[in-house]
Amino acid sequence: MFGKLSLSAIPYHEPITIGAVAGAVLLGLAIMGLITYYRKWTYLYKEWLTSLDHKKIGIMYIILALIMLLRGFSDAILMRGQQAVAAGGALGYLSPDHFNQIFSAHGSIMIVFMAMPFLVGLMNVVVPQQIGARDVAFPFLNSLSLWLTAAGALLIMVSLGVGEFSKAGWSGYTPLTEIEFSPDVGVDYWIWSFQIAGIGSTLTGINFMVTIIKMRAPGMTLMRMPLFVWTSFFTMVLVVWAFPVLTAALAMLTLDRYLGMHFFTNNLGGNLMMYVNLFWTWAHPEVYILIFPAFGVFSEVTATFSGKRLFGYTSMVWATAAITVLSFSVWMHHFFTMGASANVNLFFGIATMLIGIPTGVKTFNWLFTMYRGRIRFTTPMLWTLGAIVTFAIGGTSGVLLSIPSANYVIHNSLFVIGHFHNTIIPGTVFGLFAGYYYWFPKAVGFRLNENWGKRAFWCWLIGFLLAFVPLYVLGFMGMPRRMAYYATTAWHPYLLVAALGVAVISLGILFQGIQLLVSIKERTALRDRTGDPWDGRTLEWMTSSPPPVYNFAKIPVVNEIDAFMDMKEKDIAYRRPDRYTDIEMPKNAPHGIILGGLAFVFGFAMIWHIWWLATLAALGMLFTVIARSMDDDIHYVIPATEVERIENERYRQMAFAEK
Repeated sequence: MFGKLSLSAIPYHEPITIGAVAGAVLLGLAIMGLITYYRKWTYLYKEWLTSLDHKKIGIMYIILALIMLLRGFSDAILMRGQQAVAAGGALGYLSPDHFNQIFSAHGSIMIVFMAMPFLVGLMNVVVPQQIGARDVAFPFLNSLSLWLTAAGALLIMVSLGVGEFSKAGWSGYTPLTEIEFSPDVGVDYWIWSFQIAGIGSTLTGINFMVTIIKMRAPGMTLMRMPLFVWTSFFTMVLVVWAFPVLTAALAMLTLDRYLGMHFFTNNLGGNLMMYVNLFWTWAHPEVYILIFPAFGVFSEVTATFSGKRLFGYTSMVWATAAITVLSFSVWMHHFFTMGASANVNLFFGIATMLIGIPTGVKTFNWLFTMYRGRIRFTTPMLWTLGAIVTFAIGGTSGVLLSIPSANYVIHNSLFVIGHFHNTIIPGTVFGLFAGYYYWFPKAVGFRLNENWGKRAFWCWLIGFLLAFVPLYVLGFMGMPRRMAYYATTAWHPYLLVAALGVAVISLGILFQGIQLLVSIKERTALRDRTGDPWDGRTLEWMTSSPPPVYNFAKIPVVNEIDAFMDMKEKDIAYRRPDRYTDIEMPKNAPHGIILGGLAFVFGFAMIWHIWWLATLAALGMLFTVIARSMDDDIHYVIPATEVERIENERYRQMAFAEK
């Protein structure tokens, strides 16, 4: 009845795992207890979990990303701690089996379940407001995408305490992921978490492409869009092009494991290298999916805190377009050592070098934007400056790896790990944090404490350099990646420094948590002192912070690239409309969270071969989709009188801010 699931699936023999599971359960119970104590379940369900408001969905995406950041970073602590103590014959505190699960989970979580939800969250909060839209094109699809991503993340979290996770790395190379070499459920957890979340990402890509193409404000031509909108658009182009490739590859791997097919085995006509090609056809564009939104954030932040217009707007757009195209022409540099001909390796090596040119254009444009500007070293600006410097180092090491002869020497060494983190952490994580700090007031209505933010930044930057620069040296010394223990004691001092770096980053994450608590306390003190919970310091575009559910009482008209500055110069930025009209908005709907929950049940049932439960979940998803399609009551109208009341309150807040 329960397929392969039994009590033996709980890893009682792993004290670290059991401790983590117990801690997570206790924390979850504590949170649920607080919600129950303050009687917020109804509010949480009606106002958030079933919301179709793009701003609330964006905030929930970011909350999911921050939770998964903590989980993924805890894996990093375990890995670096293990390597710091497992030298010269010592075995450390992790078994090789557990170590393999940890590095597989770390990569999977950080790329697909931390960075992806974070960037989609920022886009949800910002893009509709920047293009003058009241919501995204398909609000329900937006909710569904969120809950499919959450379902995939929950599967990975469940694998911690029920069964185990994949031991084949985040890339899932065949034949390691075939049933012959991985008969346990770990690979199945990996497949179904990626597959479910990947479908959500594809739907997000379609949604935002349509939103940006069809819902821009009057007068906002393509070359008048903000840079963050441009980078979001190219991100979604890559998502729509690349994620179906991953879906197909995982579908074929699933058929190999469940039905005994041979797409990726060398028996009966299969080809294991076909999987590697398919995976990196998705995974290299995925790198730019992660980095593009950060590039947009850097463009917004450097212009704002340099007091200048962005240098080279047109070249920035075309550079992003060039990277989008070139990102599909370099996938094979991830496996130069597979045995391809010299001509094939030469082509991909040159293509890899070429993709650095438009990236360099962006870097110089940011520097020229800052040149002779009035630079204010705010927290978002610090994250941006730190990213530019460290990302340049990572890009330079990437050029070295693009040379096939050099790649043969350092392939699969810690040099590759150093390079990858030296691009992804500054190019993605630093950028996402810059956007988080920059737009936090726009989403929530108050600013984050600057002092704690700067302390967190310096811990992240210093910790990052300590954690990953030694890996370059270790790579040249010949240390392979993914080693649970080692006999070469010459590597040990560098791994101790790397472990120290992880500890410093941990301090930065702690400071970010303190910063949030301090900022909430400061906001509460302001409300108690003035009777107004809103500090009024972040008016942007023509909306308050946070904006009303409809964003714009009157859709703005755009006349140039910096539309808001143009409106302020003409003294029409805050001018009230002559009259207000009724506004139609999408109703909250429970179908998204229901489908996400059923997708989780379906994935869990397929992992453990509980066929009756998988069938019921699939039928439940089908009936939910039919019920949603037959629901005619999906909008509600905000009367003009209510719009006017809300707008009067907004102008009162603006007057309060002026005082």
